[in-house]
Amino acid sequence: MYNFPEGRPLAPGPTGTRAYANRGIVPRAKRPYGGHQPNWPNPGVRFHIQQESDIPASTQLYNQICFAIAARHYPPGHRLPSTRQLAMQTGLHRNTISKVYRQLETDGVVEAMAGSGIYVRDQQKPREIKPPPGPRGKLLPDIDRQVRQSVDGLLNAGCTLQQGRDLFTREIDWRLRCGARVLVSTPREDIGASMLIAEELIPSLEVPVEVVPMEELAAVLTESNNGTVVTSRYFLQPVEEIAKQHGVRAVAVDLNDFRHELDLLKELRQGSCVGLVSISPGILRAAEVILHSMRGNELLVMTANPDTGSRLLALLRAASHVLCDRPSLPLVEQSLRQNRAQLIRMPVVHCAQSYLGTATIDGLRKEIGLLAT
Repeated sequence: MYNFPEGRPLAPGPTGTRAYANRGIVPRAKRPYGGHQPNWPNPGVRFHIQQESDIPASTQLYNQICFAIAARHYPPGHRLPSTRQLAMQTGLHRNTISKVYRQLETDGVVEAMAGSGIYVRDQQKPREIKPPPGPRGKLLPDIDRQVRQSVDGLLNAGCTLQQGRDLFTREIDWRLRCGARVLVSTPREDIGASMLIAEELIPSLEVPVEVVPMEELAAVLTESNNGTVVTSRYFLQPVEEIAKQHGVRAVAVDLNDFRHELDLLKELRQGSCVGLVSISPGILRAAEVILHSMRGNELLVMTANPDTGSRLLALLRAASHVLCDRPSLPLVEQSLRQNRAQLIRMPVVHCAQSYLGTATIDGLRKEIGLLAT
């Protein structure tokens, strides 16, 4: 469990990662696709394999596809390029690409449709119940009609009135439990990703938000199985398995597409040094892979956790441009002030203001029974 003092940085965890808390965080301890998009190439997505890298080629491709999906370059239901198309683009053997696709399917990121292709997995959307926005009497007849139709449907299916009431009560109770709280969960080694998600959910949700390492999620749900578990799409499969065992729902949030940041990186002159700073090691790994896929060896890339003072200082000395997340910005600015005399030039610092996609918070509000903002 993590105890987060309000508005203050936390002590380093077992992996040396410092989590940052904002006020309000209370940490603890298929539906078939209605239609598939054609397999048109997405001109904005180009996969690039660094042959000289120590990272296996299959891992590079896996990370790049995951990022493209998480950033909605490939939205739910989109058909991914064929193994032949990717082989022509990346130079990899088709067997290697098939292995990557199989791993993505095992991890719950994509779904293979026999004779059709590989599609980005979509989550089943619950039935939407819209509460009346105005006086109750204005929309009451429509609501009553919907209720009567639902009851008639149960009776026509052979249910008694008592059975119908039990079914309605069970469904409503379950939805109330799902909306009681939100548990944000990622592996402990990347708890910073949970902190970034929680930081943006707190101002938009009227329910408690808790950060729980995935390794402790089962124990927390055993104590109380009220709530909805939220995670990054990277970790949806293992989190879903834990949530299902305790009768709760797991929902993946989509990342910002970081279009502004990517446009900035595209314009940097060859030979520039770029520094990436984040409290999430996973984000740093993914960002480094994506940057290499865009610019190859044209840019020098350095990464640092804001907690690692020596590495951060080395990055600030070398980089002409620094990209960071909001929790990292205060430490980046502090290090710049304290070491100004040691810097040949001051790097240009750009802070990504949003970690989550614009529509994902409204989608989550609907999932847990709240009105869209």
